[in-house]
Amino acid sequence: MFTDKKIPLQRYWTTRYVWTLVVGLLVIGLISAIWIRYQTLENRLSMMEFVAEQTAGRLVNEGRVMPQEEEDIFVQGREDFMNMNSRPQLYILNQEGDVVFQDRPNGQNMPEMFTSSLLDEEGSVQEVSSSSETFYIVKKPIEINSAMVGWVLLTESEKNLTTVDQEYWQLLFILVCLALLGWLAIYFLSRRLSKPIKGVAQAARELQAGNYGFHIQSENVREEEIYDLIHSFQEMSYKLKHLEELRSQLLAGVTHELKTPVTSISGMLRAVKDGIVEKEEAEEFIDISLKETEKLERMVLDLLAFNTFAANSVPLAKEVQSINRTVKDAVHRWEVGQEREQIQLALHLLPEDVEIRVDPMRFQQIMTNLLNNAAYALGGEGEIFIRLHSKQEEIHIDVEDTGTGIKDEEKAFIFERFYRGEDKKYKTGGLGLGLTFSKMIAQSLGGDLTLYESSSRGTIFRISLSKQ
Repeated sequence: MFTDKKIPLQRYWTTRYVWTLVVGLLVIGLISAIWIRYQTLENRLSMMEFVAEQTAGRLVNEGRVMPQEEEDIFVQGREDFMNMNSRPQLYILNQEGDVVFQDRPNGQNMPEMFTSSLLDEEGSVQEVSSSSETFYIVKKPIEINSAMVGWVLLTESEKNLTTVDQEYWQLLFILVCLALLGWLAIYFLSRRLSKPIKGVAQAARELQAGNYGFHIQSENVREEEIYDLIHSFQEMSYKLKHLEELRSQLLAGVTHELKTPVTSISGMLRAVKDGIVEKEEAEEFIDISLKETEKLERMVLDLLAFNTFAANSVPLAKEVQSINRTVKDAVHRWEVGQEREQIQLALHLLPEDVEIRVDPMRFQQIMTNLLNNAAYALGGEGEIFIRLHSKQEEIHIDVEDTGTGIKDEEKAFIFERFYRGEDKKYKTGGLGLGLTFSKMIAQSLGGDLTLYESSSRGTIFRISLSKQ
């Protein structure tokens, strides 16, 4: 099967940035060359006008044209004056348009395309084209006492007027320097960006192999987005490591929790079957087996309920209920099934009752779990306070106990599925799904369950329900 060959990030972006840079510089260079050519032509034509005007002025002396000796009218060094490699051709014409002087070599006449009709056209600069090239003619009248007696003409080809090798070489040098500087900047920036990304990719391979103990260097990373990527990936690895530990603990916990009642049931039923115990003792064994069976049933139901919640297919039967009555009924049902006479429960309802849409049965599940946890935290003796607060859009139900609180290192994980704190891990049964269920139910009801506060003086869990 054909697959595209993958390119390293640094080479991929460096190559594309360089091509973009080269194309951009070529466009800039072309535009600059055209602009230099245009400006050079304009400037040199302006200088030719100046030279022609100065030459016409030198030809006039006491109302007559000076003698036509070449040394008197030749403008020495005008090609240097205009920064040109060639020298514009100079012609002196009389009033009739006949050439009376030219600085061309002897025997060479004025080109035929320079007709006398050019003298009648307006403007001091004329463009004349031949079959091979284009010429520019700059003309200035020779006037004596406001009377025109002739013309000064300077001519040069467009090719010579636009030749500026030095400027083009300077432009090329600047473009090459910019290209090299841009390439170096792109190379080092791409390298700086690709290095931490390579580190994350390597860490991902380590993670795929089941190694969670890696560390990605982020101390020297100054880019916010790259730092966030590394930090988030590192945090994800820590959480995956923790979840892997929870999974191992879950397997051990579930195995223990299921094996113990199964072994107990199997042993006691075998004793009854083999006649080792009889009559009252046999009935007691059967009763114990039934209780262990109920315990197994609760665990299986918990697992099934968890799958239902995790799949977001929780059946709800919301009804408009008085929040005071709903909380009071949930607390009463919990109290009926308790045998903890040393636990004092105080209920503080809303002074003005509020009606909300809620599923009473699901709400009862949340309250039962929170009250069971509170009773366990008290160790069978202490106080539990249930307080209702009405906010603008929500109702808050706080369940507070006066127990020893939750350890700081465990607070971040108490809502994780299958998580059981160190105090519960080896002392009580269960799968560590109670708070996870409760939070899922609260969210399904349009609210939430949070750990509001926990310290050595006790713990407060808060149920938030929407009034709408």
